[in-house]
Amino acid sequence: MLNRQLPLRTAAYAVCAACALAAGGAIFAVRAAHADAPDNSQNADASPSVAVQVAKVVREPVSQQIVAYGVVAAAGANAVTVSLPYVARVTQVLVQPGQRVARGTPLFVVQADPAAVIALTQAQSAATLARGELARTEALYRDGLATQSQLAAAQKALDDANQALAAQGASGIAAGAKTLTAPAAGVVAQLSAAPGDQVQAGTALAQLVGTNAGDAKASNVSLGVEAADAAAIRAGDRVILHPLAASQQTVQAQGQIALVGASVDAQSQLVDVGASVPLAGTAFLPGTRVRAEIDAQTGTWWNVPRAAVLQDAHGQYVYQVVPGKPTSKAHRVAVTVKVESGDAYGVDGALDAARALVVSGNYELEEGMAVRVSAAANPTQGGAQ
Repeated sequence: MLNRQLPLRTAAYAVCAACALAAGGAIFAVRAAHADAPDNSQNADASPSVAVQVAKVVREPVSQQIVAYGVVAAAGANAVTVSLPYVARVTQVLVQPGQRVARGTPLFVVQADPAAVIALTQAQSAATLARGELARTEALYRDGLATQSQLAAAQKALDDANQALAAQGASGIAAGAKTLTAPAAGVVAQLSAAPGDQVQAGTALAQLVGTNAGDAKASNVSLGVEAADAAAIRAGDRVILHPLAASQQTVQAQGQIALVGASVDAQSQLVDVGASVPLAGTAFLPGTRVRAEIDAQTGTWWNVPRAAVLQDAHGQYVYQVVPGKPTSKAHRVAVTVKVESGDAYGVDGALDAARALVVSGNYELEEGMAVRVSAAANPTQGGAQ
């Protein structure tokens, strides 16, 4: 019985010994693996870096662009009314609406009313009579046959007659037919008289609208601007006109703001703004509807993309890249937005033109954080590695 159990015990001992050897081998292998593995304690302590994209920052003129709509030659300061200071009859009309005319171009042929011609003739006769009376009174005064008061009265009569004649002459009254000419170059915007019409003194015969504003204070384009935007516009601001017609999108003309209204129009609820734009020889005919781009609040600022500017409880700020080894660092710079211009801002702040501006990835940054410039960044835009 005992002899039968000995082989079983021997086999059990052998199995236990084999298991012990296997466990010891596993422990040795694990220790060897740990011994061969690199020490990552330094990597765990290394500061994380953020991939960013950068751009070059420059200081240049930046403007707030305001878009307005209007019409060419709608401002009254650029319109000239043709009229007569006396009653007359229109015998001929020599122009048509929409016709472009130069200064001195014949517009109408008129004939003064007979009563106006008689008034001119009477003024001429009165002046001639008064001149003769003064000469006779002076001769009598030299001979002692006229008094000083009589001489003074004759002199006054001549002065009054000359003034009356001058007034008649200033009105332009003339006997017979007279040709009225254009007082300035422009386009005939309106004709109010036809052949055979009897017009009263001061009645408008035609209206001319100039196409080229020679005076910077005179406007030849009328625009409507939102009240909030009008507060930023000043006389002298640059304006660029574009026709609304789809076939003329590439056409443009440049001028400047001449005046900014001080009230809101009751009908349009917009502020009237006048622009002076040289339009002679261009496609901008009087009455053309236009879109205007006004450069307001122009100043020299740091021109940065909108995406580069962040804001928190401490205010607005951007990040610039400070080059260094082994890694570059992010530096926070406080800025103030002065002008909004499309996809960019004009900002003021202590930026360094020699350092790249972070335009993407800036939301993940903190002061002094390590950064690496993404391969997608443009290397010509001042990136720092």
